[in-house]
Amino acid sequence: MMVKKKLMITGGKGQLGKELEKQLSISYNVYAYGKDELDITVPQKVEERVQEIDPDIIIHAAAYTAVDHCELDRLTAFRINAVGTMNIALAAKRHQTRLIYISSDYVFNGKKSVPYTEKDETDPLNIYGVSKCLGEETCQSVIRKNCTIVRTSWVFGHGGNNFVNTMLRLGKKQIPIKVVNDQMGSPTYTADLVSVIRTLIELGKSGIYHVTNSESCTWFEFAKYIFNESGYDSKLLVPVSTKEFGSSAPRPHYSVLSKDKLLREGLPLPRSWQDAVSEYLRKEFIR
Repeated sequence: MMVKKKLMITGGKGQLGKELEKQLSISYNVYAYGKDELDITVPQKVEERVQEIDPDIIIHAAAYTAVDHCELDRLTAFRINAVGTMNIALAAKRHQTRLIYISSDYVFNGKKSVPYTEKDETDPLNIYGVSKCLGEETCQSVIRKNCTIVRTSWVFGHGGNNFVNTMLRLGKKQIPIKVVNDQMGSPTYTADLVSVIRTLIELGKSGIYHVTNSESCTWFEFAKYIFNESGYDSKLLVPVSTKEFGSSAPRPHYSVLSKDKLLREGLPLPRSWQDAVSEYLRKEFIR
């Protein structure tokens, strides 16, 4: 009988962490930890946990993702996203553990008009993006060939706070809702993201990969599709500019990630974001 490999997940209680545990528990012995169970900002606690489990793989999904809050609380953003990632990377190196790091489209400045490739230079506009960029650089310098960086965007999944759930909650109130219409990106369903991550692990892929659902949209178009699929009145949605909406943190106007690398390597491309949202909504309404 083949012994299952051990896989450790940070950020295990978030929407991505929950989906990782759900899908990967079939093939691996999974140890998923939320922030209350593992404080990644304390090196000793990280080392003790990794030493205790001795995992074959670590998926580092823990992050401080509140973009506007990162701008206002820079210390926490860097402490979790940069220093915390350093602690995970160093422990992984000491134990010769493979590391999968979850990163973001916000490492780019959004000045392109065509999808960003894995080879494009990073140039984040906000503190969240800077902190995630530092996390990437740390993983690449510490782990090198035993590391895979997965950049994704606009993530939504079951059991978490996300844009889809926010729109569903606001839709019930039947009041006008301002939604940004000049930021372009690709929504990503955790079920599809994890499916590709699983493939990358099984094939032993290293380096940087962009993984999102196919096709792109603005936040307004995203919201309109959610409303139409859910039976809400999409006329209540009011398209506004980023400036009109007002946010603490600047956002890239275009952060679509190219999936040409997946295509070149013959890896499965995620379905369209519309199909993913439709499935998500069906499952949410059944729950």
